[in-house]
Amino acid sequence: MTSLKPYLIRSIYEWIIDNQLTPHLLVDAENSEAVLPQDYIDDGKIVLNLRPEAIQGLILGNEEIQFNARFSGTPMQIITPTSAVLAIYAKENGKGMMFDPEEYNTPPEEELKKPEKPHLRVVK
Repeated sequence: MTSLKPYLIRSIYEWIIDNQLTPHLLVDAENSEAVLPQDYIDDGKIVLNLRPEAIQGLILGNEEIQFNARFSGTPMQIITPTSAVLAIYAKENGKGMMFDPEEYNTPPEEELKKPEKPHLRVVK
């Protein structure tokens, strides 16, 4: 079964834009797969402004989020796995959704269903 998280991110983003608010994404910057501007990371996290006028080429995919933005005038392509997203919210009123980081780092179902070796003991 696919993760619900990317669908929630897309729908909340759309709701924020439809209400003429500014979407912000809180990202776990310590994720090794994330490509983020290091100068703007604070306490292992970064807040990214996803306002359409501030970015280009936004892709809200199932596995990762990508877009181009400028940081202090320098263009950069941002890539973050959806698993690293901690929250999406509107800057103006804080409405949105926070995600539990542990909830999206659970092992696949196959690993959960691995049978254990039987534990036998002799009973006399």
